[in-house]
This record gives sequence, C-alpha cells and structure tokens, in this order.
Amino acid sequence: MKLSTQILLAFTLVILLSVADSYTNYMLSKKVNLNSQFLARSEEIIRNSNKTHKAIIEMQSAFRGYLLTEDQTFLDSYFRGLKKVPLLIKEQQRRIGEKNVQRSILDSIKMLHNGWLEYSQELIKSRSEVPESYKNLFENSLKRHVGKKINDDISKKFSRFDRIEYKMRKHHTDMLLVSLKYTRTFSLIFLSLTMIVGILSTMFIMYVTNKRITSMVRLAENISKGNFTIVEDTRNDELTALATSLNTMSGKLDKNIHELKNRNAELNKFAYVVSHDLKAPIRGIHNVVSWIEEDHNSELSPELKRYLKIIPQKTKRMEALINGLLDYARLNVKASPEYINTNALVNEIADSIVPRNFKLEIGNLPDLFTERIKLEQVFTNLISNAVKYTPQADGHIKISCETFMHFHEFSIKDNGIGIAVEYHKKIFEIFQTLREKNEEESTGVGLAIVKKIIDDHDEYIAVKSELGKGTEFMFTWRNN
Repeated sequence: MKLSTQILLAFTLVILLSVADSYTNYMLSKKVNLNSQFLARSEEIIRNSNKTHKAIIEMQSAFRGYLLTEDQTFLDSYFRGLKKVPLLIKEQQRRIGEKNVQRSILDSIKMLHNGWLEYSQELIKSRSEVPESYKNLFENSLKRHVGKKINDDISKKFSRFDRIEYKMRKHHTDMLLVSLKYTRTFSLIFLSLTMIVGILSTMFIMYVTNKRITSMVRLAENISKGNFTIVEDTRNDELTALATSLNTMSGKLDKNIHELKNRNAELNKFAYVVSHDLKAPIRGIHNVVSWIEEDHNSELSPELKRYLKIIPQKTKRMEALINGLLDYARLNVKASPEYINTNALVNEIADSIVPRNFKLEIGNLPDLFTERIKLEQVFTNLISNAVKYTPQADGHIKISCETFMHFHEFSIKDNGIGIAVEYHKKIFEIFQTLREKNEEESTGVGLAIVKKIIDDHDEYIAVKSELGKGTEFMFTWRNN
C-alpha cells in the first residue's frame, strides 16, 4: 500500500469519527431541544392551569359572598371571571392540543364550570328579582350542596390535570438529563477515539517512514564509506522507488569500484614494467657515456666533454622522474591503520634527511592511529622540500603541532628561499618545481604526492610563504 494511501486512510478514519461525533451530537441535541421545548411549554400549561383554577375559585368565593350578604360588590370578581375563564380555557386548549387525556379533562372542567355558571346565575337572578323563587332554589339546590359538588369535581379535575402534566414533565426532565449525559458521554468517546486513531496513525506512519528513511540514510553513509550494501524494502510505495534507486546506485558503484581497482592494479603492474624497461636504456646511455670518456678522453675537445657531462645529469633526472612517478602510483595502495608515535617517526625521518648543520626543532607531537606509510610519505616529502629550498649555512626547520577538538594541525616551517604568492597553488601540481630542470633532486612530484594523500584522507593543506622569507606548510590529520 502506498504511503499516500495510508495517510489518506488515516485522515479518512479521523474524518469519519468526527462526522459520527457531529451526527450523534446533532441527534442528541435535537432530543435536548425537544425536551427543553416541552418543559418550557409545560411550565406555561401549569401556570395557565393555576390561573384558570384560581379564577374559578375567585368566582365561587364572590358568588358565596353575594349570597350571604347580598352585596353587589362581591359580584365584580364573578363578572370578571365570566370573561377571563373562557379565555384561559381556550388558551389552555391551544397549548395542549387535540386527542389526549388532558384535553378530555379540560373539556370536563369546562362543562362542569358551565353547569356551575347556570346554577350560580339562576341563584343570583332569583336572589335579586324573585325572593320566593330564590327560597325554593335555596332549599332544593344550595342546601343539597349542588354547587359544592360541582366545585369539588372541578378541583379534582384540575388536580388530575396537574398530576398528568407533572408526570409528563418529570418524564421529559429525565429524558433531558439522559440526553445531556449521552451527549457528554458520546462526545468524550468520539473525541478519545479520534485522538487515539490520529495519534496511533501518526506514530505508525512516522515509525515506518523514519525506520525506512534511517535505513536508506545508513545505506548512503555506507556507500560514502565504500561499503556498497543494499537495503531490503518490500513495501510498494513512494519510498520503495528511492530504496530501489539507492540499491541500483550501490550496485553500480560497487561494480565500478571493483573495475577501477582492477584497472589500478593493472596500471601499477604496467608502471613497474615500464619503469624497469625505461631504466635499462637510461643506464645503458650512462654506461656508453662513461666508456666514451674512459676510452677517448684525450681525443675529446673541451666543448664535447661539457656536453658529455650534461648527458648523465639528464639521465639521472629522467630516472628520478620515473621513481617519483612510481611513488605517485603507489598511493592507491591501502594499508591497515596502526598506533604511531609521531615524535619517533618524525625524528627517524629527520635523521636521514636533515643535514647535521641544520638547526632542527621538533615539538611535542601527538600519537596517532592511522596509516603509517601515508603519514610517513607526507612528513618525508615536506621535510625534504624544506631541506632542498633552505640554504645550508643557517638552515632552520621547525616542526610543531596544535591539537583541536576533532583534528591535529601539523606545521613544517623553514627559513629558506620562500615561494612567491603566485606559485602557492601551482606547487602542488605534479612535475611542477621551482628548481632548475637540470637539478636531479627536484622532480616536482613530492608535493603532488602530499596533496594527493591529504585529499584522499579528506584533510586540508595550506602554505604560508613569501619570496625570501621562508615557507610554512600546514596540514590537518585525524585519527582513524
């Protein structure tokens, strides 16, 4: 599965969980809203029921007060109730709707109230207009508690109406609390699932990706060190192409390096063969010149003798160039690193190169774990170079070292003829020399060998010099 597909699936799962969370919260919020609306409407129904019952009770109290005192002022509340109660009952009917138990109770209350109104209106009218008729009505209705029975039935109806409403109110309150609880619970569950899926998906993708990228980085480091391994990658995604490319590159480099080593070996063999074949005629020329000088010395003119002396000089220079070329070719040979006492190494080299009349200073040099032959070649060529270009009358060579955190910086300083600034880079090129071409010891190979060794070890070399003011070569060297 491709990496982009895995990321897409992870995001899709997170989005689906978020959508499920949103949908669940939406449905639960609808229930919360419905229950809240019901409770608000129920509050209004209870309030209206109390107001209606209170208005009816006030009418009944006013009616009894009038009958007892025949005071018309009591009827003010009664007549206000005649207008108010129908409106309250109508409003209540609108609130509770049709076809339910409460509506039938409310209709019963309305019917009982209307019956009580007929009863009360008849008594009020007979009380004020026909006393004899009022007496009969009083005997037949009031004493038999007709009005009281109606009022008691109305109160019972109202009580039943309120009980039903409170019961429904409690049910919806419980439902509201349950909905709120479920809303919090489901929100927490979906939030937790979203976070868990998101974190696990991210950790999984990061783990797989980092692990594979680390293996590829390690492969690249191995390639840079000449260890041409491959990385196993069985996944079929975007990183697989990179792994395949690195494996291909490693394989090609391994093949090329192997071929290059074979060619270098062949070139070294060729160089040895050629050097041997070239040295033979050079020695032959030198012998022929010696024979001519020995056999025909008296017959040679002074000018011819001068020419014959030049020939051995040129042949010796040719032999020195061949030997320098061989030394340069041998630089491809690798040796195992070993512990080296640098002070002892430099003293040994100086004893064989530096004349006794030179003033030689060797500082405290660090011990190293490195290729002995390469470090020896560097010091040999630099010390030899200092001797060649320093007048022997007051020759002074100073060898020192400064140690830094990760490397050592060596210095070989002399008080010789110095090097002009324009030649500071040119001197490291092969066969470039500041000496005359007829001087056998100056082949122009020594500093080229030093530069190649320094470059092969990823080190740094620099020269500080001015014409007539001596020369200082500085190079860095690390432990292996």
